[in-house]
Amino acid sequence: MLKSKGVLLTFAAVAVVLGSLSTFIVEQRQLAVLFRLGEIVRTDFKPGLHFKVPFINNIRKFDSRIQTLDANPERYLTAEKKNVLVDSFVKWRINDVAKYYTAMGGDVVSANIRLSQIIKDGLRAEFGKRTIQEVVSGERKQIMDILQTNADAQAHEFGIQVVDVRIKRIDLPEKISTSVYHRMEAERARVAKELRSQGAEAAERIRADADRQRTVILAEAYKQAEEIRGQGDAVATASYAKAYQKDAEFFDFYRSMTAYKSTFRDKSDLMVLSPDNEFFRYFKDPEKATGGKPTR
Repeated sequence: MLKSKGVLLTFAAVAVVLGSLSTFIVEQRQLAVLFRLGEIVRTDFKPGLHFKVPFINNIRKFDSRIQTLDANPERYLTAEKKNVLVDSFVKWRINDVAKYYTAMGGDVVSANIRLSQIIKDGLRAEFGKRTIQEVVSGERKQIMDILQTNADAQAHEFGIQVVDVRIKRIDLPEKISTSVYHRMEAERARVAKELRSQGAEAAERIRADADRQRTVILAEAYKQAEEIRGQGDAVATASYAKAYQKDAEFFDFYRSMTAYKSTFRDKSDLMVLSPDNEFFRYFKDPEKATGGKPTR
């Protein structure tokens, strides 16, 4: 009885081992290759459980997800024979697993090395046809599109699809960067100096125009003031003449009194004249000022 149980357990263990050797699972993110004595016989496995012949068939699985090749920065020459430092990366995935295994042995490192060489050759060719300004600003997207198309065409024979090629940075070497910086600094200084000189010229022009307008306004104001003053003097003269015509003797008396007041403002004022001088006539004959009426 015990012997029969041992035999059953042995057969069960052998069945389990044979079952595990006869089945395999392909995940959603995997591609599988079925070999028969080292020869590829099938690659079109869907995700799920599959069967194989133990010891005759073997399975290799590969990642079907998008891979990233982040290359180290490389130097390239532009059309002006200027060195630029380019940092780029490539997105790729396995498109034909049989070709991929045959060409690369299923090794991701070998695939990255081959793709890296293809991208370097493409960058060297595209940068060699363009100037620094074109590769830095004007035509970067065009270069990336060309690289992606050409790299995908070349990698197709390896069973690889190049999904995208991106240029992350384009830098100038340190010596060239310093030279370019100094040149840009000098250019900015030149532009600033030119703008300052234009501003100074505009300021002088505005100042000169303001001075001219000030001179014209002052001259016009002086002219109007003189005209008004002349009109006022004419009115005053006419008023004086009219008043003089009404009572000439009183007008002379008033003018003499005004003269006396202006002359003898202070006790220390002194005037030396002869007693019969016309200036003192109203002192000698006060009745002239009152029209013959006695004064009090």
